[in-house]
Amino acid sequence: MFQQPAIIQTRTYIDTERNIHIYYPVVTGLSNTDAQHSINQTIIEKLNQLLVEWNFYEPSLVELQSWFEVKTNQRGVLSLALYVYSFTGGAHGMTVINTLTFDITTGKKYTLNELFKADSDYENVLLDRIKTQVKERDIPVINEPITFPDSENFYIADKSLVLYYQLYDLAPYVYGIPYFPISVYSIENIINEEGPLGKMMGSF
Repeated sequence: MFQQPAIIQTRTYIDTERNIHIYYPVVTGLSNTDAQHSINQTIIEKLNQLLVEWNFYEPSLVELQSWFEVKTNQRGVLSLALYVYSFTGGAHGMTVINTLTFDITTGKKYTLNELFKADSDYENVLLDRIKTQVKERDIPVINEPITFPDSENFYIADKSLVLYYQLYDLAPYVYGIPYFPISVYSIENIINEEGPLGKMMGSF
């Protein structure tokens, strides 16, 4: 059955005196208003947490920017990324990414393990895919051995699961945030068919 995508509106907070520019998403248009409220509450709570962690209230703050990207908005699944760039002086600023994936019919926020079958050993399966890409893409690794990224570091982009590491967690700063897209079809034997990745594999 066709699922109407969520309507994503952009809200802004700008403080020119402190050089702060924040653009964040608000979800509208959902038939389940409770789900809509829950999703928006989760987004704003996570954004506020990131802003506090990345120096919003610090007197030393030189510049802060925050923005978002919608990664998936189809088949009842909304996956989006929140970014915060903070500069307090020194050689360079820092950018952090945090991602959220929702069922827009219920407002549920998915955890990574809910995307896979129970006892599927998905972490080792995905880590093998990451290690292969590191070699193929000749990514300079600064932390050996390569470990599985934080369990929150994932999003869905069409028919791919994307895992990522924060700055300095895997590669040098100049390499940026390392992203590892993994086709759902390459891991379909361990995917929870009732979860969001299963929905991405649907034929409609």
